[in-house]
Amino acid sequence: MELSNYFYRTLVYSDVKGQVSVFEKLPPHSLIPLEPWLGLVIQLADGQHTLQELIDYVASRYQGDVPENYLKTMGSVIERLIESGAIALSETPRTLPYHLSMPKEHQDPQMAERSMDESKYTES
Repeated sequence: MELSNYFYRTLVYSDVKGQVSVFEKLPPHSLIPLEPWLGLVIQLADGQHTLQELIDYVASRYQGDVPENYLKTMGSVIERLIESGAIALSETPRTLPYHLSMPKEHQDPQMAERSMDESKYTES
């Protein structure tokens, strides 16, 4: 995995009272709750930061007491999200469409629907 790649969300997400979940892309668009590590990466997957920046940022939250298995854990989290189709990687920064740019609870429903239609979100 190339740490200079940018990472970005590919699924609509929700953040209610600290519980991050993603919506299935196809009907019935079920809400899938995520473990805290996975949720954190989804929240940060804005297409403007590299995997290395993600790893450095999360490590900084430990205030110098980074767990021994930290890099292995982060690698596993990132790979699980890529395999599930919740995030993707890019060699260059990406601007997310409206419906992926913020939690669903903060979106204007009409703008989100238009954004999904324009990007053919449910067709891909």
